[in-house]
Amino acid sequence: MAGDIHCQGVRKIYGKGLRAFEALRAVSFSVRAGEFVTLLGPSGCGKSTLLMLVGGLESISEGSIELGGTPVTGPRAETGIIFQDPMLLPWKSALDNVLFPIDMMRRPRAKYSGRAQELLRTMGLGEVTRKKPAQLSGGMRQRVSICRALISDPEIMLMDEPFSALDAITRDEMNVLLLDLWERYHKTALFVTHSIREAVLLSDRILVMGGQPSTIIEDVRVPFPRPRDFALTETTEFNTLCGQLRAQINEARETQRASSLH
Repeated sequence: MAGDIHCQGVRKIYGKGLRAFEALRAVSFSVRAGEFVTLLGPSGCGKSTLLMLVGGLESISEGSIELGGTPVTGPRAETGIIFQDPMLLPWKSALDNVLFPIDMMRRPRAKYSGRAQELLRTMGLGEVTRKKPAQLSGGMRQRVSICRALISDPEIMLMDEPFSALDAITRDEMNVLLLDLWERYHKTALFVTHSIREAVLLSDRILVMGGQPSTIIEDVRVPFPRPRDFALTETTEFNTLCGQLRAQINEARETQRASSLH
């Protein structure tokens, strides 16, 4: 089905011979169309590597990755990617940055201009469409990058720690904005974060990664109904689940540390 993600037996090895490093081994999971799934785990466990493989920005060593039933062989227009750094072009306006992928794909700009302006308005940026990135706050720049990823109406959104560089208050605001955005568009989402609270607030499922080489060690379903708001983070049930995930990640971190000593 369009929007599905299927990874089966994925392995990633960097280098060759004695210099070879196996980053991922036997990674298998599926994401249903319209589902929000987060990759969570200790630093260096291969979360971002796996996301780049799904996005076709790196090649797998073994196994298979399919998006909508089609094998991934490289970047695809129907996949939107948001990075930690917004990576906006400093000489272009917010509107022109959103439309930049359309220009690169040589699609008619006039067909997408209205959508670009609508996305910016949805993100609370309707008054800054002509401003350059240097004139925007960090949160605003990241909102522009989200609009850019959505401009071609992709089936799948891949997000690599998009809010980790923001201050705590802005990050909370962006989490609420992303909740609202997901309710509006219901895109398939694969999200990478180090924040347990962020993962629980946003996700339908959380894939906990760990080991050396890394793999998926837990597939945790988040039981809280949607729509959600930030008040959820104050509940006992929310914080209990956060504590359980923290224990799993600490265990994975200790296993990873022990493996590195041998």
